[in-house]
Amino acid sequence: MATASKKKTVKKSASPKTKKAGFDPKEFESRLSPVQKVEAWGMNHFSSSKVFLPSSIQDFKDLFSYARDTNTKVAFRGGGCSYGDAATNEKGIVVDIRNFNKILSFDPKTGILVAESGVTIKQLWEFGIERGFWPPVVSGTMFPTLGGALSMNIHGKNNFAVGPIGDHIQEFTFLSPDGKESVCSPKKNSDLFYSAISGFGMLGAFLTVTIKLKKIYSGKMKVWPVNTANLQEMYDYFEKEYKQSDYLVGWVDSFASGKSLGRGQIHKAVHLKAGEDPDFPENCKLENQILPSTFLGIIPKSWMWLFMYPFSNNFGMRFVNFGKWISGFLNNNKPYQQGHAEYAFLLDYVPNWKFMYKPGAMIQYQSFIPKENAVKGFEEILSLCQKRGIINWLAVFKKHRPDKFLLTHAVDGYSMAMDFPVTKRNKAKLWELAKEMDEIVVKNGGRFYFAKDSTLRPEVYRRSMPKQNLEKFRAMKKKLDPKNLLESDLFRRVWGK
Repeated sequence: MATASKKKTVKKSASPKTKKAGFDPKEFESRLSPVQKVEAWGMNHFSSSKVFLPSSIQDFKDLFSYARDTNTKVAFRGGGCSYGDAATNEKGIVVDIRNFNKILSFDPKTGILVAESGVTIKQLWEFGIERGFWPPVVSGTMFPTLGGALSMNIHGKNNFAVGPIGDHIQEFTFLSPDGKESVCSPKKNSDLFYSAISGFGMLGAFLTVTIKLKKIYSGKMKVWPVNTANLQEMYDYFEKEYKQSDYLVGWVDSFASGKSLGRGQIHKAVHLKAGEDPDFPENCKLENQILPSTFLGIIPKSWMWLFMYPFSNNFGMRFVNFGKWISGFLNNNKPYQQGHAEYAFLLDYVPNWKFMYKPGAMIQYQSFIPKENAVKGFEEILSLCQKRGIINWLAVFKKHRPDKFLLTHAVDGYSMAMDFPVTKRNKAKLWELAKEMDEIVVKNGGRFYFAKDSTLRPEVYRRSMPKQNLEKFRAMKKKLDPKNLLESDLFRRVWGK
């Protein structure tokens, strides 16, 4: 059975055992890495930055002492899973929190777990599943940290039912750049609670996080694959089934046009109830949940992107998307059982799959549109991409609900996340396409998501958000970070000075 102590997989950064009288910036500088390349997950952006690896609360306090003394700009990085420039910092230090990664306590009766902010979603589910628990919200990859997940307020395929990860946080401890440590919950320091969660790391550092895990009664879920003829049909299925579903996600064939515009396949999933799974708890053992490292027991999955590479062009991806849609009819609406990790972490099923975008890179454009405008808005976006000759290779459709967090990306509606290849030849046209898509999103009352963004402009972001939310965030940042020490490349691009 997994234990918290076994989760420590990386060495701690050097840190003095006791804080010296009078902080010494030169001593702190010796704990920074040399300048290195820090790359966005989508490989479309990087910064040349010194990196700091904190492994204790004192390390975070020393970091902010150094930043205040030297006026050094700081950006936080969790698992490095943001597609764009959210966790890079060309003008200062990148703070990689993955060494701050201990699970501190767990109550098996309530499912309440306390962890350091560098603990990953992978650590959470591997720790919880053999105990009959699963994280309440997970992203499509298991490698984000809790700190990064809260900064971006990640959502999953169950957002319509349970909200974002922030809705499942009991409390957290937080260190602001002025050196003040606070305990925050929905009732205590609530303004900071609802601002730091969604605040994309620009208000301070999450230290410890208390999260309530979900009780499960099986290592598997019941899954229905359902082919849909177009986007309207996909939307109608979501609206009909979401109250009877725990998870819903739709894959969209962006190459289809005409009456087939937005066709695709939905995967609906429901948890098994207590007593429905005769193999429980045996099938919750890690050995029965961990994603296999080989294909057909022979080919390492880390090589699979090489087999995908010949299809990494518009003709090849048109063929792949059509083939996936046609194959869906073989088991259309026939339920089967699937493990939690296998269903949840599609992005991890083929390691390094993003390498198929080399020698260029990729961006993901994810927008959120209220339900009354969702079909119309996303159809317009899909048609525009086809008209401009820049078609995304993978599109994912999800249903969402509103939440209380200050810089929330969620709406009472739907999102579509679209993966585009980036090359030297198409980059300028792709960025222009993004501008056109932005206008469609904004005119339909939509919003954007910093964890995925690479192209958003300040004026568009301001138009997409309530003015009072932006003013409140700026006031909060001025209060907690008066010297503007926390700045990522994303912050400078979207918020400016």
